Amino acid sequence: MPEQQPLVLDPTGSNHHAEDDALRARGPATLVDILGVTVWSVSDPTLLTYLLSSAEVSKDPRHWPAGGQVAPTWPLALWITVDNMSTADEINHWRLRRPLAPTFGAHRVQAMAPAVENIVTTLLDALDAVPPGTTADLRAHLAAPLPLAVISQLMGIGERQRSAFALVVDGLVDTTLTPTQTKAATARLYELLDELIAAKRREPGHDMTSQLLATRDNDGGRALVGDEVRDTLLLMISAGYAPTVNAIDQAITALLTDPTQLAVLQRGDADWGDVVEETLRHEPPIRHLPLRYVLADIPLPDGQTIRTGEAILASYSAAGRHPDWHGDSADRFDATRKAKDHLAFGHGVHFCLGAPLARLEVATALRMLFDRFPHLELAVPPIELQPLASLISNGHRALPVRLRPTHT
Repeated sequence: MPEQQPLVLDPTGSNHHAEDDALRARGPATLVDILGVTVWSVSDPTLLTYLLSSAEVSKDPRHWPAGGQVAPTWPLALWITVDNMSTADEINHWRLRRPLAPTFGAHRVQAMAPAVENIVTTLLDALDAVPPGTTADLRAHLAAPLPLAVISQLMGIGERQRSAFALVVDGLVDTTLTPTQTKAATARLYELLDELIAAKRREPGHDMTSQLLATRDNDGGRALVGDEVRDTLLLMISAGYAPTVNAIDQAITALLTDPTQLAVLQRGDADWGDVVEETLRHEPPIRHLPLRYVLADIPLPDGQTIRTGEAILASYSAAGRHPDWHGDSADRFDATRKAKDHLAFGHGVHFCLGAPLARLEVATALRMLFDRFPHLELAVPPIELQPLASLISNGHRALPVRLRPTHT
């Protein structure tokens, strides 16, 4: 098979559905240019599932010879230089994951349901004060503040610092920023994390940050060492905030774009869990996730080979609508779809630790929103919703709606 020129991924995310179509048309995996760096985009869900759990693929950037050359100036350098479970393999990965696992266990997450409902109630009460017919931005006033409040409470981030954290996390997934701007955002995030760590050293609490510090200090350094606490907290705030914002945003968008889906829910033919899973398949909150690294040559079904030392980009949005998994209806949002298979939370040992909490937050927000505002509608045609300036984060810059509560 003749070698293709790398497909240049659009950093603005302006038409990602067309880009995903192009990726799938080029085969199970294809070379792409991501902000000046050539890697393999994998869009075939079967191949991607295999690679995400293969012993021949690593998350450790030390297996990527090109990484040392691109890291100093690459806008996505932070994705490969952090020292936490997202860039660790095997024993090291489990060592870094273990202190966090109890926080995100099924029973602990279910115990958080009342707290999540209380946050949503407060946010909806504020929206309820908006006069009927007035435009409100649900991304700014529901989708974003809910996960920010939840992850901040878990980490012990005070209310005054939350907006600062949100601002820099949003900046780190904006792939239109210059290297200088990205470097500044990274520095600011580390500054905020250092301030949080210092505060928890002075006054420990019953939060994740205090727990991680105590584990490191009282376990002889075996649990977490060096910058691992800070980089683990970086992972928690970024993974616990931005993807859940997008999932809530995209679920609301889908339901308001096709009101028949709300009728399906009202008839009991689907539930809010179905809506969450279909959203994760149809519009996964992370489009492309950098990076993994190949430890041995991997032959592809179309005759190409991913060579040892090359990097892989998990293209979740292209995989989610692949016809091999979802047939001719893959592009249609359908909460009643029987097989909603997706890879939005990853696969294998790196499966998202916070998936149960994210599912709870999204389902709670949707259920309570549509209970309170059953006649909610988009304030603009769906085509006018502006995507985030990102090839990573899959959401909208704003989600303007008209609120029409049934009570006064």
